[in-house]
Amino acid sequence: MNPIFTSGANHRYHTDDYYQVDPLLGGDEALDELIAACHDRDMRIVLDGVFNHVGRGFHQFHSIVENGAESPYVDWFTIDGFPLNPYGKGPANYLGWYNLKPLPRLDTDNPVVREFTMQVAEHWLRKGIDGWRLDVPVEITADGYWEEFRERVRAINPDAYIVGEIWEDSTDYIADGTRFDATMNYLLTVEIISFAVGEHIDPPHVVPNPAYAGVGAIDAATYAARIDTLFARYPMHAHQANLNLLESHDTARLLTTASNDRASLILSTLLTMTFPGAPCIYYGSEVGVAGSLDPQCRRAFPWNESEWDVELLEAHRTLTALRHAHPALRAPGYRHLSTEGHLYVFERFDESERLVVAVNAGDDEATASISVSGLLWGQATSDQDHITVPARSGAVWRR
Repeated sequence: MNPIFTSGANHRYHTDDYYQVDPLLGGDEALDELIAACHDRDMRIVLDGVFNHVGRGFHQFHSIVENGAESPYVDWFTIDGFPLNPYGKGPANYLGWYNLKPLPRLDTDNPVVREFTMQVAEHWLRKGIDGWRLDVPVEITADGYWEEFRERVRAINPDAYIVGEIWEDSTDYIADGTRFDATMNYLLTVEIISFAVGEHIDPPHVVPNPAYAGVGAIDAATYAARIDTLFARYPMHAHQANLNLLESHDTARLLTTASNDRASLILSTLLTMTFPGAPCIYYGSEVGVAGSLDPQCRRAFPWNESEWDVELLEAHRTLTALRHAHPALRAPGYRHLSTEGHLYVFERFDESERLVVAVNAGDDEATASISVSGLLWGQATSDQDHITVPARSGAVWRR
């Protein structure tokens, strides 16, 4: 979930009170009810931890606005002068995230601030949440901060999931198991979009972030080579925990990025659901919600079922069920089989089964010399030694 604590902003990245669920969302009681309902269904809840910056309504910051240098919280922030200028014209005279006035940055080098954020994390774990998604964690550079965060989180819940919002290489955070379990795997996102969306990419909707600089149409061989590079980047335990996403509240909706080409979304979802790690479906994509960059990518979910794209919904349902039904899709075993043109074929395996996944991102039917048995998903055909995959489609077989 994105941030749920009280805030003056609708997206709640401007935290006012870390110890209160926003009343607009139902307050603490609503979260308690949601946690119980999810746990009854063997589901888990991960909250968004925004510990780098706060909102102007945050009590400790507001105390400085009111009391100036006499406030006991002056050293919670980096301040250049008094009185503070959080609303007036001219630049801020305090450090804000990206120099934004509404987002004063906490000084996490201050041991009091550090302890405050640790206790917030512990509080909600004791309330029953199952992990933290950490906002802009690379900007918190206090020595040993994230190592301590992990130790304290795991002391309360040894199974808690800790995932960092890191758009580029995350080796320093996930490789040795001392900080996070996983990263938001935008590096994989870039490769999936480049291959599965390909020529359908609408450039203005590719998020203006350096991590997306490499987005552009590629063929199957290039995709395979880049996946090999990605596998070599992290140890397998990190790959199996990574949050593999196609879009988020910080990017355009994939359907919009793909020029409303529905096949692009289905092929991308197929690749995500058959990749090691934790596949992430951004709310609404399963029913065809579109939208450009923020705020359009944060549109409300359409509760009227008549507005749903039932074909997309069925694809998401069946691919999710496929992943649950076959342990090989959750195992580390992964091997390229064929990379001709725009037909990418790979094998997923564990000790009990082997599956073949084929994705044809091209505009023409494609064939590969692969031996398979029963078709599990998709509309492709096969004989004793070959598979044939229609244009802009994919399939999964038993090996």
